[in-house]
Amino acid sequence: MAAKLKKGDKVVVLAGKDKGKEGTISSVDPKAGKAVVEGINIAIRHTRQSQTSQGGRIPQAMPIQLSNLALLDANGKPTRVGFRMEGDKKVRFAKTTGDVIDA
Repeated sequence: MAAKLKKGDKVVVLAGKDKGKEGTISSVDPKAGKAVVEGINIAIRHTRQSQTSQGGRIPQAMPIQLSNLALLDANGKPTRVGFRMEGDKKVRFAKTTGDVIDA
């Protein structure tokens, strides 16, 4: 299955404790169907001090389901993603505006 959301995409959260917040995808795990979005779904991780890093309570972005994310189109509105062929290339496009997301 082709990736509708990719690293670097600007997304908005549709459901959960961070509903309505916007952020950029920093990593995607297609096998688990989850993505890590900067500043979204923050949890406090307790880490032990080591020689290289300071210990303590460190806030960390946790993965969120891809189904709870929607891509932001050029107008800044949530949109679904579709695929179409342009010439011999398969491209993603925003369903609301019809604009190509990545050329």
